[in-house]
Amino acid sequence: MRAKKIRLVTVLAASLALALTGCGREGGPGGGEPQVQQNVAQNVQVQGSPTFDRMKQKGRVTIGVKEDQPGLGFRDPVTNQYSGFDIEVARLIAAQLGFDPNTQIDYKPIPSTAREQAISTGEVDYYVGTYTINDKRKEQISFAGPYFMAGQDLLVRADNTDITGKESIKGKKVCSATGSTPIQRVKQDQLTEPQNIVEFQRYSECVQQLLDRQVDAVTTDDAILKGYAAQDPDKLKVVGKPFSEEPYGVGLAHDDSALRNKINDILEQAATNGEWKRVYDGTLGKSGSSAEPPKVDRY
Repeated sequence: MRAKKIRLVTVLAASLALALTGCGREGGPGGGEPQVQQNVAQNVQVQGSPTFDRMKQKGRVTIGVKEDQPGLGFRDPVTNQYSGFDIEVARLIAAQLGFDPNTQIDYKPIPSTAREQAISTGEVDYYVGTYTINDKRKEQISFAGPYFMAGQDLLVRADNTDITGKESIKGKKVCSATGSTPIQRVKQDQLTEPQNIVEFQRYSECVQQLLDRQVDAVTTDDAILKGYAAQDPDKLKVVGKPFSEEPYGVGLAHDDSALRNKINDILEQAATNGEWKRVYDGTLGKSGSSAEPPKVDRY
């Protein structure tokens, strides 16, 4: 029974991703037509950036992403193509760095717990995947952005009437991804008891636990939760009001200020010339939820 449910969730997620971003979207070399066409910048120089030098030497860019977040970062299990808002932001950056997003990107799915290590070791050149900017992470890596502002919320079963917001999850089993900002907030704010906190590597595993009635709620950013609720509205819903601000940033090597400044320039330009809105409207915007680009925080 569990295996059947997992397959069902996978199929539903694939359907949502196709609905949000269209069929046959870009998945690296050999991928389908991308959702948002990008003009590739020519003769790009980023003086003093070892990461950019490495990318130029390879002739490609390796981008860390999520693969199980419909509407944000999702890999189609049939076509292996990636789609979603985060994917399109990653493509926009690559194009403005001079790399063709249709032929010169390698996507590398990295779980939340391994992001800092993957960036620090050069396993990925940069990371775009619902990555909240905070001071603790800045001790190991750096961030460009933010490029999106989300907020922590709760996903419950559609028939649940007990949970209406963060004040009502005391005594309830709450699930989130190991190493994520949301699960740390649940612990620090003691929103539920330690024995009621459940952690997995992926949010999709938490959602399956919710459907199996093994946990009472899944908590993470509202953008992620709305994607899961939309794929199965008869069984899942998002409740309460967001109880945090989660600025999503582009994760970069700690000392590569040159590349950070360049990507900040790219994000600011996208916000002012309409590219950010075009990317958003082609992905998350199809959910009916509007958004505006946040102000880039340079440091």
